[in-house]
Amino acid sequence: MAKIKAILFDMDGVLIDAKDWHYEALNQALFMFGMEISRYDHLVTYDGLPTKKKLEMLTLERGLPRELHNFINDMKQEYTLQIGYARCKPTFNHQYALSNLLARGYKMAACSNSVRKTMEVFFDRAALAKYFEFYISNEDVSQSKPHPEMYLTAINRLGIDPNECLILEDNENGIKAARASGAHVLVVSGVHDVNLENILNKIKQIEEQT
Repeated sequence: MAKIKAILFDMDGVLIDAKDWHYEALNQALFMFGMEISRYDHLVTYDGLPTKKKLEMLTLERGLPRELHNFINDMKQEYTLQIGYARCKPTFNHQYALSNLLARGYKMAACSNSVRKTMEVFFDRAALAKYFEFYISNEDVSQSKPHPEMYLTAINRLGIDPNECLILEDNENGIKAARASGAHVLVVSGVHDVNLENILNKIKQIEEQT
């Protein structure tokens, strides 16, 4: 019988409603080069990928010069932080859920394809930082999602078996990474699905079935 001991959270679209922020910030950086991406392409093709991966795809698909990658990436990260400082704020449902889970003894960490600075700023502004044992960003692994390295690294660091872990994810790349890690996965459609009731119900389902 599996007993869930830890919960791992993706950030964007799970705990922080930041999908549009990343889209806006990237397009701000791409605007000066005439390389903006459509909202459809953002949601269907680029959602959940690190900025560097998105830029590589734009080079292959649309001829974006590689020598511009670092500049565009730096500008995108700066714009993302500006948006986060302005819009990111605490959400009661998330604070309530994480504080309750912590009180119940669950270990928690966050794993995101974002850079570490963005994770730190967003979680600090959302008043969620104190609930996590650590963060895993795309700077902490050699392969970002959809590769499972990020989640495997977190599971190993927590000292648990994948079968003792629940991962919350919302997009295709993250879901692939979570499932490939061998952990249990709760797929959410957005930040509003991330509440104590849904998480506890999923844990109950897992523990009763195994």
